[in-house]
Amino acid sequence: MVNDMVNDTDNQHDTSKRPYAVVLYGATSFVGQITAHYLAQFLSNKKSTDDSEKSAVTWAIAGRDKEKLEKLQSELSKAQNNEETDKKVDIIIANSDDDTSLDEMTKQTQVIISTVGPYLKYGEPLIKSCVNNGTDYVDLTGEAIFIKDMMDKYQAKAQQTGARIVNSCGFDSIPSDLGVYFTQQQAETKFNQQCDVIHMRVKAAKGGLSGGTIASMATIFEEVGKDKARRKQVANPYLLNDDTDAPNVRQDNISKPEYDSEHERWLAPFVMASINTRIVHRSNQLLGYEYGRDFKYDEAMWMKDGIKGQLSSYAMSAGLLGFATAMMIKPSRELLSKHVLPKSGSGPSKSEQENGYFDIRFFGETSEKDSISTKVTGDKDPGYGSTSRMLAQSALCLAQDVTKAEVAGGFWTPASAMGNKLLTRLEDHAGLSFEVV
Repeated sequence: MVNDMVNDTDNQHDTSKRPYAVVLYGATSFVGQITAHYLAQFLSNKKSTDDSEKSAVTWAIAGRDKEKLEKLQSELSKAQNNEETDKKVDIIIANSDDDTSLDEMTKQTQVIISTVGPYLKYGEPLIKSCVNNGTDYVDLTGEAIFIKDMMDKYQAKAQQTGARIVNSCGFDSIPSDLGVYFTQQQAETKFNQQCDVIHMRVKAAKGGLSGGTIASMATIFEEVGKDKARRKQVANPYLLNDDTDAPNVRQDNISKPEYDSEHERWLAPFVMASINTRIVHRSNQLLGYEYGRDFKYDEAMWMKDGIKGQLSSYAMSAGLLGFATAMMIKPSRELLSKHVLPKSGSGPSKSEQENGYFDIRFFGETSEKDSISTKVTGDKDPGYGSTSRMLAQSALCLAQDVTKAEVAGGFWTPASAMGNKLLTRLEDHAGLSFEVV
């Protein structure tokens, strides 16, 4: 693992003696509640780690609404069959409009988990507080322009204070980021060189959208619709590469129906590609361009072969284009948000989360034309059931497995900050599987 973010270790905040290892901020949001229940179940199970001491993690739930937090606190205790007051998870009251309350929260913990989006609207004050107080941070944002804004403002300060900021620790973008990382490791082992091209294809996925996800998408489209500079940012595959000599290789972008003759399937655009590809290219930078400076990566959804697959591909492409266009125009955006799309706080049922899944394939090729295929699968709804587990395990990985001597302060990606340590956690505790096929 290459750390090109030099940090003065004398200036790092020592967070190891803080009262909490992890604080979940936005715990009463839709995905926040799912994450809280998963953390409570996982951390109450003494068999959740090989090291019994690691299972004794002190954590807290946080947000602005005391009544809602107390309700969640009671639910968590009941779920653990534990009614003793002194055993209940602690509550911290904090509000993104109140910098003092955020500082009081971030000074008490090693890692903050943030589920409070849209991040473009609500995310900066917490990032700022974490950076100022040397507190590690993970979130599930799919908003690349938010990450770019935060890097531009707070990268230097994070390097000084030792705060490790790791965005996109959910379905955006762990399966893609660690999927590429895993594929490259396997190629190195098998061929003694890494792939210079990888195609990611979503073979299957079953899950739903929450109101929070829709709100984030609406915020991005609103920004892009009113600002040409934002549209230019969104179109840049190397948006998150902040080195002085970033690559300029033309990247493929599956934005319309295409036929994949090698696998005999139609392709359609994948809505998450705009964030996942940027995260993967930043990982490549932070890993010292292990994938190569000419590395090419693209993502798409697989449809069936034949006329049905073709029609599905065209329908998906048209639907995404129509949705994006509508969301960039204020009247149609407000109409959809008010009458059509899921409301904030809503999302897939527990049954839908449990019965969801995803199966993502990676097809890599080296410069010598050696090829390798891998897959990443998850056994829960990708956006919520799996995302909550990925998010929680990312926070625990930073708190327990990756020291600040190994990874210094700054803005990181899941693969570059946690690599194999996170991959192992996800396979052991989050229902994910990484395999060569």
